[in-house]
Amino acid sequence: MFLIVSAYIADLVFGDPQWFPHPVRLMGRLISFFHRKLSGSARKGIERFWGAITTISVVGIGGICTYAIIELAERIHPFAGRIAWVFLAYTTLATKDLAVHAYAVWKEIVKADIEEARKKLSLIVGRDTQELSEENVASATIETVAENTTDGIIAPLFYLFLGGPVLAVMFKAVSTLDSMIGHKDEKYLHFGWCAARIDEVANYLPARITGMLIPLAALLSGRDARGAFRIMFRDGENNSEVAEAAMAGALGVRLAGPCSYQGRVVEYPYLGEQKKPISPHLIKEAIVISVITSLLMVVIGIAVQQMALHLVRL
Repeated sequence: MFLIVSAYIADLVFGDPQWFPHPVRLMGRLISFFHRKLSGSARKGIERFWGAITTISVVGIGGICTYAIIELAERIHPFAGRIAWVFLAYTTLATKDLAVHAYAVWKEIVKADIEEARKKLSLIVGRDTQELSEENVASATIETVAENTTDGIIAPLFYLFLGGPVLAVMFKAVSTLDSMIGHKDEKYLHFGWCAARIDEVANYLPARITGMLIPLAALLSGRDARGAFRIMFRDGENNSEVAEAAMAGALGVRLAGPCSYQGRVVEYPYLGEQKKPISPHLIKEAIVISVITSLLMVVIGIAVQQMALHLVRL
């Protein structure tokens, strides 16, 4: 309990410094290495096989290295083991980093520098941002705050409570694999198939936990909790849509819809109802909801963990 709280506080304080050799960036290099060496077969089955080998290897290496670092630190000194535990757990969380990036977009919109706002947005989304209007930039920012509340905060916390840094780092490996090779385009369709499927499974429960926590966060922050629940159950069909639908309901806006990726338009369904126009200040409201959601996860996670320990002792 104390270690998870320490890791969460460390994330709120330090975030993700760009100079720091973050494990996710190291995973990205490893994934790129495997992709360069193993992809390129014209046969679907072979591409899927090497994609599965890549996925299993990266996830396995992440878990083994994490376990080895903590075990080695423990042998040096128990306190060193706790430091290693907290440090590795901290690297799996992105509460502050998500808020910082979203806030940076908001600042540029407020300054009426739409070009710079698009550039800031491009750092946290995969879609094309060059032609987005101010409203589209704000909408995309809110969407990524909602989606990454699951991927970057709630899911890692879920796996930290379940299996400590080893399981949390393995989840981050899965998430990184999905973001890099889990695309349905010609280049990654078969090579990234395994990564995409595993990510769907790994995110299934965390996504729905996020969907239940966002309305509570909306209630605590004075937003539309009832609308968040209603839109989540109505529009949240898959993992990424659950949190976005809940956020759309909480803010009283319509999110998602068609998006362009490298010039190719993808027709995503709309989520929510347009009760009011999407304005820049809603980005800040989404950030507040995201942070409160993360706090709720920590508190509820600790409560559930303590109840489980109590039941085991009976």
